[in-house]
Amino acid sequence: MSQQNLGGFISATFNPLTDQNTATVEYLVVAGGGAGGAYIGGGGGAGGLLTGVGYAITLGSSITITVGAGGASWGTTTFTTTTLSPGSNSVFGTITAIGGGGGSGGGSGNAGGSGGSGGGGCGGWSTNGGAGTAGQGYAGGAAPQKTDYFGGGGGGSGSVGMPVLTAVGANGGVGLISIITGSRVLYAGGGGGGSNNIVYNPGLGVAGGGNGGVGTPSNNLGGYNGYSATGNTGSGGGGGGFYGSGGGTVYGGSGGSGIVIIRYPQNLAPPASTSGNPQVLYNNGFQIYIWTSSGSITF
Repeated sequence: MSQQNLGGFISATFNPLTDQNTATVEYLVVAGGGAGGAYIGGGGGAGGLLTGVGYAITLGSSITITVGAGGASWGTTTFTTTTLSPGSNSVFGTITAIGGGGGSGGGSGNAGGSGGSGGGGCGGWSTNGGAGTAGQGYAGGAAPQKTDYFGGGGGGSGSVGMPVLTAVGANGGVGLISIITGSRVLYAGGGGGGSNNIVYNPGLGVAGGGNGGVGTPSNNLGGYNGYSATGNTGSGGGGGGFYGSGGGTVYGGSGGSGIVIIRYPQNLAPPASTSGNPQVLYNNGFQIYIWTSSGSITF
């Protein structure tokens, strides 16, 4: 059995049937992404991404599949909030991808949450990004200076979230491309950090990650919310902006839910049964099963 993040393109190499009772499958397991922090918040970290070939299964055995939820959006009007909203784990048999860390927000002074990839630090304080999980994702970006009211980017499966270096919200870390379905699809990008003023750019989410929210102009129109990540990409939500003197609640964007995909040669027998209503594709000699909600498979 192999658990590895191959980076970039996922290998199409496949192991054949080894004997009459066992076979191997190729897999992609992506956890739910973390939500962005509210109120000049850091971007949410992407869910952990694991992919590999040669996962051994026994014919007649049942394997449980869990598809992790994205972190829930949350809002605040104050500098005292300490909420972090991580994504949930995704599981295929013995393989567990860790949910993404939530972005820090509310000027709390707390670091972004750790997870598959780490959430970004919040603006308003010197805050670090959360740690990623080795082999699954990268750390979130820091918001290092109290005078810079901009959030750090959430980490992605392909790179760290950007720290706040100039007067803009920082970009999320990049995701990775998979070709396991026969098409090039980006997964597990970090969310962008929020900005404190409408004249400054919010951070950009990558690979389905949510963009950060912007702040208010001088006419006190109220805050701007972070954008939510795309579902079933495992990407992080965008950090919220700044409500300004006009008051109001600012929300971070929700994280994207995860996904589980397996494939094996089309000339082998199809599964005896599945649950969770997986989508079934046939492409390039493979039979492919895609879960966007939890279920199981019996070979």
